[in-house]
Amino acid sequence: MRTCESGRPGDCGRSRGGRLAGLLAAIAIGFLARPGCAPAAAPPSADSLSYHGIVADRIEPQTAHFLAQLVREGRAMRVDGVPVFDGSDRFLPGKIALAFADLLSRIAAADPARAQYVRDFRRIAALTIDDPNEDWGIYYYLSALNKLRQAGVLAEAVDPLTLAGLRVRLDWRTFVDANTLTLIEHPNNYYGVALGIARLRSAMGWEDPTSATALFGKILEHYRRYSGAYGFADETDGEGRFDRYSVLLSAEIAQRFLETRARPPDEVLGWLRKSVDVMLPRLNAEGEGFEYGRSLGPYASTALIEVLTAAAALNVLSDDEKSLAYAYVTFAARRYVDFWLNPATGSVDLWDLGRRTDAYRGKFRILGENLSLAHQFIYTDAFWSQLGYQNRPPRADFAQALQRLPWRTISWFARGTYDRVLLSLRDRRHVIGLPLINGGAGQHMHNPYYPIPFSPGMLAGVPDSDTPQLLPRFTLPDGSTIAPLAYFQNVSVTSHGQSTVVTFRQEQLDRLGSERPEPDERLSLACVYTFSPGQITRRDVYTPKGPVELRAVTLEFATYSDEPTQRRDAIRFGRGAIRRFTAKGFEHCRVEPTAGSVTYQTPTGPFLDRVVCTRGPGVLSSPMTLEWSLSYR
Repeated sequence: MRTCESGRPGDCGRSRGGRLAGLLAAIAIGFLARPGCAPAAAPPSADSLSYHGIVADRIEPQTAHFLAQLVREGRAMRVDGVPVFDGSDRFLPGKIALAFADLLSRIAAADPARAQYVRDFRRIAALTIDDPNEDWGIYYYLSALNKLRQAGVLAEAVDPLTLAGLRVRLDWRTFVDANTLTLIEHPNNYYGVALGIARLRSAMGWEDPTSATALFGKILEHYRRYSGAYGFADETDGEGRFDRYSVLLSAEIAQRFLETRARPPDEVLGWLRKSVDVMLPRLNAEGEGFEYGRSLGPYASTALIEVLTAAAALNVLSDDEKSLAYAYVTFAARRYVDFWLNPATGSVDLWDLGRRTDAYRGKFRILGENLSLAHQFIYTDAFWSQLGYQNRPPRADFAQALQRLPWRTISWFARGTYDRVLLSLRDRRHVIGLPLINGGAGQHMHNPYYPIPFSPGMLAGVPDSDTPQLLPRFTLPDGSTIAPLAYFQNVSVTSHGQSTVVTFRQEQLDRLGSERPEPDERLSLACVYTFSPGQITRRDVYTPKGPVELRAVTLEFATYSDEPTQRRDAIRFGRGAIRRFTAKGFEHCRVEPTAGSVTYQTPTGPFLDRVVCTRGPGVLSSPMTLEWSLSYR
């Protein structure tokens, strides 16, 4: 393993020491001096074929651009017309501090540009000291201060009065009850944030390690209680929300130990290996990422990057897996700069061009999103450089190597009263996931969590949307609605030749309209999914518990595919990944364009057409079968 001069991942700079500083200086003198001018894409270079090259040539200059604009404009700063300091982004001071520290730590100590960054940090720290800065922002700010301390410039970068104020404010106790160690209105992944803060406060000499040890104990307790031997984090207290963060959290916890110069406990390494086994089947040459749940966009890819990087740094991966992982992170970085960065604004774009994100990542966070995403690339690049990959291109046989990955993976998250599982399939260059995980407050009614297949570029949910994507919704005479969204039991996954069959029961459906799932026992469901090469079929049998009056049954299928033609119950698409969609058990199906409606915008762009299938009013007194099937290229 090749190490940097200091032997520390966070200290790894560019192999040509002054090149970054010179680049930043050129940026500051050139287009950054022109108000409103966005950074142009850097021309391709040999380094750009490597992960480090993309980060150094494309992502670091973008961060430098925004920091120079901030120094120049202060509280009047806008990005793409959005005011930065309106108080809505409650993580922003920490993200700004970490962006400065990230770039400063990669500039040689003797370079004059470093001293300028120190002076700018001191100015901006004083500027933002009274701004809201919560949980994640606290962690980011402490991480920045620790980097400055390790670089020996903390006293120069933060004046004593500001540092004293930060010592009081940057505390995990602002969102964790200090006596009971219970989170205050936060999902359980925030124990990982609290752990990071406590370990950094200890590293800074602000408190002893006792709190960090106790907080890690809470994390252990949660993993063991709600996932047991399966080793994944439920975002709720056992209500069954296992998503991108459930897989990512093990890597973040491992990073909190690495950041404070410690090896994670063996149990964390075990969780990390389980996360790797979920992420490896999702590798692809397009740099696409995790496929279901909230807060995707570019974070869908950085979730894989962070898991695979932590696993590589801790030798949880084999040598072959490391080279596969490195190739993927390079392609994901290339996708970030080529797809997610908007050349018209120089900013990451999660909100325009037909894209949509959830309310949590609204455009009011535009500066913070740029800085936090850049940080994920910068810190993971340091690890890959330490591992000897600094200017290495991806392996040439990546496409062939992907064919050797398992074509089917079953990842259990929890079993008991209700089962939680993720089926992952690789077919025809598509990565398909079927999550049977839905439950918990806040997200159960949103279709990114539905028990339906998801696949990057082919099958997706819409953030914060409750349209009945690929699932029937039953409207009752009193206006209430129920749908088969949660309460999975007796899940079984079997293979039949090249086909995979998933069966499960739901004795209760989910009554919509409340923050939490509410069980409704008027209908039960027996479901069968069949996945065959190029085709997915779902067959539902709904059994009433006594006569049930229905006002309507509705199902939709919104798709990126276009040029539809309909013949009876079959809709064919002339363009796009989906070739054909059929539905049975409904009275009418129609296909129509989405006409640019925000209701049908996904994280990566708009759906083009939607199929709407309906069944009219009636009394259901015997089992009813509903079925759909889709085929894809």
